[in-house]
Amino acid sequence: MSAVRSTLVGAVLATLRRDLLIAYRRKNDLLNPFMFFVLVATLFPIGVSPEPEMLGEISAGVLWISALLASLLAMDNLFRADFEDGSLELLMLSRHPLYFLVLAKNVAHWLVSGLPIVLVSPLIAYMLNFPEGAYSTLVLTLLLGTPVLSLLGSIGVALTVGLGSRGLILAVITLPMSVPVLIAGTLTVSQTLEGASLSGYLAIMGAMLVASFTLAPLASAAALRVSVN
Repeated sequence: MSAVRSTLVGAVLATLRRDLLIAYRRKNDLLNPFMFFVLVATLFPIGVSPEPEMLGEISAGVLWISALLASLLAMDNLFRADFEDGSLELLMLSRHPLYFLVLAKNVAHWLVSGLPIVLVSPLIAYMLNFPEGAYSTLVLTLLLGTPVLSLLGSIGVALTVGLGSRGLILAVITLPMSVPVLIAGTLTVSQTLEGASLSGYLAIMGAMLVASFTLAPLASAAALRVSVN
């Protein structure tokens, strides 16, 4: 049993390392979602209003919407390269549970596309006149919410991986599932500014993360079997 477990851990780590190396070699896939997030968040005041008071009121929503759109932009890269070079079929034929291998790919995807957004968010928030005292809440909600966006988006990617043109279909599938995360994230930040207790809101976001961490790879694995076979 211990040998099987160690072999599974090795397969998961190898999948994680492979995806990170591929992302590092493809600089455009690595930088595009990050730059998109920065551009959308920083250009938003031009289309709305440069007034500091108004920017402070909408900054949390702007950051979360920008994170959601950047996540959608990065989603198409999750299984695309593996499907095109045939390694996705080899991954599905592995003797290891597909659940863990898909989960490893999701973790790698978040490290590449989600974590940089979380790290740069305080700087963008400062540029948008984000209210003082809520920066830690913003970073915490993004840490809880962006992995959920990646996990939920992987279901849509798995369903459409065999399609030639899948951008619009992917957005239609993914956006309805992502809206509750967007609402929870912005509501948590707004309640912080009003002095409310955050335990309940953070518990909801934590429950979303645990549920998506548990169920989304199962749904993605099943969708891959349907799409590829």
